[in-house]
Formats: sequence, C-alpha cells, structure tokens
Amino acid sequence: MRIAAAGIVLGLSLVLAACAGATPPTSSGAGSAVEVAATAPSGSLLPQRPVGTPRTLVTGLEVPWGLAFLPDGSALVTERESARLLRVSPDGAVTPVGTVAGVAVRGEGGLLGIAVSPNFRTDRAVFVYYTSVTDNRVVRLRAAPDGTIDGAAQQVLVSGIPAASIHNGGGLAFGPDGLLYVATGDAGRRDPAQDLDDLGGKILRITPDGAPAAGNPFGTAVFTYGHRNVQGLAFGPEGRLYAAEFGQNRVDEINLLTPGANYGWPTVEGIGHRAGLTDPLLTWETDVASPSGLAYAGGSLWAGALRGQRLWRVPLADGAGGVGTPAPLFTGEFGRLRTVVATPDGSALWITTSNRDGRGSPTTEDDRILVVPLS
Repeated sequence: MRIAAAGIVLGLSLVLAACAGATPPTSSGAGSAVEVAATAPSGSLLPQRPVGTPRTLVTGLEVPWGLAFLPDGSALVTERESARLLRVSPDGAVTPVGTVAGVAVRGEGGLLGIAVSPNFRTDRAVFVYYTSVTDNRVVRLRAAPDGTIDGAAQQVLVSGIPAASIHNGGGLAFGPDGLLYVATGDAGRRDPAQDLDDLGGKILRITPDGAPAAGNPFGTAVFTYGHRNVQGLAFGPEGRLYAAEFGQNRVDEINLLTPGANYGWPTVEGIGHRAGLTDPLLTWETDVASPSGLAYAGGSLWAGALRGQRLWRVPLADGAGGVGTPAPLFTGEFGRLRTVVATPDGSALWITTSNRDGRGSPTTEDDRILVVPLS
C-alpha cells in the first residue's frame, strides 16, 4: 500500500548551525556542554561493556550514509551521492550490488537510510529512504538469490515527505514489533513539524507493505511529531525507541519516543518544560554533537557526532528508560562520524565516517567503516 501526504500524495547559519562542519573542541570532556533533563526517568545504570580499540574495516567509500546487517553477518551500505548499494563482509570485502534509480542529490539529500527485513531469509526485502526530484520517499527493493538488487524495481511505500537541500531526515529501523519506523525532517521549513497532515518533522510507523500501523495514535502513519531533523533511531531494552535529533543553533537532543508525543519543534529547542510538549532525555551543545547515527549495545546508546567529531556513549538506566552522564570517545581522531550500528550479537559497533560530504577534511582513507569492539 502506498501512503500519500495530504495535498501531495503521504553552524553555516542559524538554520545550518547543527549540521555545519567545524573543527571539534579540543576538550573531550562532557562538561557543561551536556544536560540531562531533570524530568528524565531515573534508575540504576545498566552494566556497561568495555570499549576496545577501533580498527578500519573499509576505506575509500563515497559518503556512506545508511548501514544495515544481513543475516549472514555482512552489511548493506548506502552511498548518498553515488546511490550505490554496497555489500560489506566482516573481513572488509566490498561488493557493489546495485544502484537505486531516481535518487536526486540535493545538498544533504540523496540515498540515505536502509533497513533489512526481519524476514529477509524468506522475503529478500530491503528498504531504502531517498531524495527524489520532488520529495523524500521510502521504497522496498528485493535482493536476488545472488545478492544483487535491482534498484529500479521499486515499490513505493511512502511518498510526499518534504525534501530540500537540508533537514531530510532519513533514518529507518525495524522494531521488535516487526514494524518499520521512519525518521523525517522538516526540510528547513519549520511548520511541517507541528502539522499532523504533513509528513515532515515526524517519526512514522508503517507495516512492511507501507500501510499505517494498527494502533498508531492519529490513525495515520504518524507516530510522533514536533521533530526538526531526526536521522538516528535505536531500540533499547524493553523495546524502547530512542532518536537522535539535530537542533538549530543551541542544542542537539536524544529523545525517548512515546506514541503521539509532541517533541516541541519549532516552539521549543531542547529542554523547555512546556505543558503538552515532551522534553528530550538529554541535550548537547551543537559544537560537540550534531548526532546522526544511533545504536544500542552493551547497556548504552552510542551516537555518532558529525560536527562534534566523536562517538558519544550514553549509559542507560534500568526502569523507565533513564540515562546517565554521556562520555565522549575518539574526539577528533576520525573526523565526522555518521552511522553507528551494532552487530547483531552486540559485540561491536560499525561506524561510518562522513568526511567527503563537503563539510569534513578527508584523509586518503576516507570515507571509512570503523569497527569498535565491545567486550
């Protein structure tokens, strides 16, 4: 089923401050740059796994964006500007498996998120989020028995998500409920985030066939609203869903998502204590964050920072989804970090750099996939 937007078919400046490339602050401490909301749930911290030394798995990629694991332990990776789909094996072998048709590269837009069906062994379904000439959309593709993917044979599941050169969202994640969660941005226009008839600035929840999920709070695909630009989605303990959100010129956010909640944009940026609006669990100053990828493993959330050029570890507490004090890792060592995905067994993180996106300072190895052991 195809969802259409109503009326369609379903920093550089203050606007770009949280997205802009910049040299990260030299201090690696959290300091006053981080605020955990007083209203965040409390509890004892979950056991935390030690972090090993990163190693480079793959070099020479062209602005990698999304990454999703296949059942055999290899991963599918999207390249934003080339629109290529790459298969990366655990030993670092890279095999191009397809090119997605219809991708329009517009600033931050292009081929963005990717998710693999929970039933991939039987249905061979792969889902991607991309920018077209008219909108952002989510489509379903199929992998052939030899692993190749015909990027032109698309079933459009969601169209009409607003697109622009900024704030395209793009994160995809399957939940433990078997439903697909889609993160969208406000396309730099602010107003869509509070408009329940607009797909911009939302988290959507749909079936693998594209229908609004049963039980959605508004009877549409909309799950939560009031977002500026969410790219990272991660499921933690007890099926809780967390989102990494780019702020404007003040703070970036980690939000714990609950059905029907309004996260405040553009009325509020960060912790606002406003009736009817849901505060983030924590915020960072934008120069140490710009969080894109988000993963859960080993008792923590892990957020890749673009502008902040570091990996943030956010310890989780038991109980109702509270957080401890975030800690930065690898500050300035690898440049801009975008995608963070935990291996299926939770023993490591795969992280992509984004130093060739026009805002970084690439080395001869960029862009890369890094592997960070958790043991």
